[in-house]
Amino acid sequence: MTEHLKAQSAARLMEQLQRSQAFHTDGAAGIERELSLLRCWQSARLARTHADLLRSPLYRPAAEFFLDELYGDRDLGQLEHDLARIVPMMTRILPAAVLHTAGLALELNALSREFDARMTRILIAEFDPHTLDETTYVAAYRRCASYDQRYHQIDLTERLGRDLQAIVPKRIIHAALKLARTPARLAGLGELHRFLAAGFHAFHHMGVDAGTFVTTIIHRERVILERIRTGHPRPLELDD
Repeated sequence: MTEHLKAQSAARLMEQLQRSQAFHTDGAAGIERELSLLRCWQSARLARTHADLLRSPLYRPAAEFFLDELYGDRDLGQLEHDLARIVPMMTRILPAAVLHTAGLALELNALSREFDARMTRILIAEFDPHTLDETTYVAAYRRCASYDQRYHQIDLTERLGRDLQAIVPKRIIHAALKLARTPARLAGLGELHRFLAAGFHAFHHMGVDAGTFVTTIIHRERVILERIRTGHPRPLELDD
């Protein structure tokens, strides 16, 4: 059963890796600069929405991981390159839970970038991405629509957070990451190790409060999405 789960998780990881690589090849062609402007604006919006979490000594590492690694403008090309090289090895040495979590992270990033590319093309065609503000962003978001998939994006974020919450307390995970640091660097897999370690250590830092962190982010993002969907005049400005 364990080997079957590992094989399933590895297959899903490879599927999402191929999806991400296809985006880098075709999905952002010709709109790279405008796409980066949008992602930077979104990252700043997330930082405003979750400013209290970023200020908190307890939650800051996890908030930075979500905002910088998963929703930010970071180029995951090297990470994806690392993964493509070692998926067979990962299947042999990593627990199924870790493979599953890595697959969720890649799926979330791929879906987010696909949405961003679609919105960027709408901004270019109908607005001006170089003068992006809240009004323009919300208008383009509503033109993009695809609300079912937007809710799925938030669901993926929640599943990823819950996965990290579940596997982080396992001592074997931290021991494996610590032992793998030097071999990963020597094998040219330093970016992959950095990404995994950042996520695990951020959630380990929160301890039993990890659940509160995930619930807080997910609730706020679902409220914002619902306000955008239903036509709220200032959907990004949440009440206290």
